[in-house]
Order: sequence, then structure tokens, then C-alpha cells
Amino acid sequence: MKTLSILSAICGVAFMSAASAADITIYYSPTCPHCHHAREFISSTLIYEYPQLKVTEVNVFEDANRPTFESALKKCEYESGGVPVLVIGEKCFQGYADFMQKDLRDAVEADLDDAAKATAAENKAALEKDADAFKSEHADRKDAISEYVVAAEQPQKKTNGGSTIWFYAFLIALVAALGFVLVGNGNKKK
Repeated sequence: MKTLSILSAICGVAFMSAASAADITIYYSPTCPHCHHAREFISSTLIYEYPQLKVTEVNVFEDANRPTFESALKKCEYESGGVPVLVIGEKCFQGYADFMQKDLRDAVEADLDDAAKATAAENKAALEKDADAFKSEHADRKDAISEYVVAAEQPQKKTNGGSTIWFYAFLIALVAALGFVLVGNGNKKK
């Protein structure tokens, strides 16, 4: 009986792995328009078509995320640090354009069984028919996307707030200095 339980567990794990979609890791910059379009496609389409899909977003502007990004570039054999970089299973994509959508779907489906592919096709058709209704019914799919967070033993430096304050202080000082120069030049001409 114990042997049968172990055999059942092994078969269950094998079946689950055959039916699971390849997860996506997307390396992006908040200022990159192609990254924005890729993230939009994933968040408004792919996560709804593939209910088992998990997405991890990695902001390459965060200093703590640079080693992870560099590892992905090395794995993908990319010499350029251009973003977005999408890693789907064992496949890598650099850049994004709408014509890539079929290739991205193919990479996600690489390990899916026929039933999971049929479900994805049904979901795609339902999205095309009435995207708002489908997304409303499957609102929990937004949880499929998570932001990469560096492990606790590697503290993150928060530099955005401080550098923003210094930027605005510098900008104000620059405008004030320009005002003094202009006012000073105006007085000399009289």
C-alpha cells in the first residue's frame, strides 16, 4: 500500500509539472516605454489566458536588483543591458513589440498539456469577446504578478526620497541664481 501511495505521488507531481505554464520573469526599467508595453501585455492578457502563470517583475533601477539582472543577462547570453528582458522557462527575449506576442505565448505553453492549452484558448476567446467581464470574473489573477524583493540578508538602500529632495533643492537654487543674474543685468543697462 505504501508503494502505491509513493507511486501515486510521483505520478501526481509529473502530471502537475506537465500541466504548468512556464513562469515569466521580466526585467524592466520604470522609464522604458517598451517595458511598459510588455508589462501591460502580460498584466492585461497573459495572466488571464494562463490561469497557472506566475510573473515576477524585477526593477533593474534598484541597485539591489542589479546582480539578479546581470545573472539573467549572462544566462541569456545577452551582451547588451537593454530592457525589457523576459525569461520564460528556458527561453529569453530582449525588447518588446506586439509582433512578439505569439512567441511569448508559445514559450509559456511549452510545457502545457493539451487540456491546459485548450483552457488558454478558451480564455483568450473570452477575453476577446468581453475583456472587462472576463477580467472582473477573474480579478484574483492580478495576484499572479509580484515584484521581486531582495532577500532580507541583503538590505536595500532607499535612495529615491533623498535624491529627489536634493534635486528639487538644486533646481530651486539654480532658478534663484538665474533670477539674480537676470535682475542684476537689467539694473546695469539703465
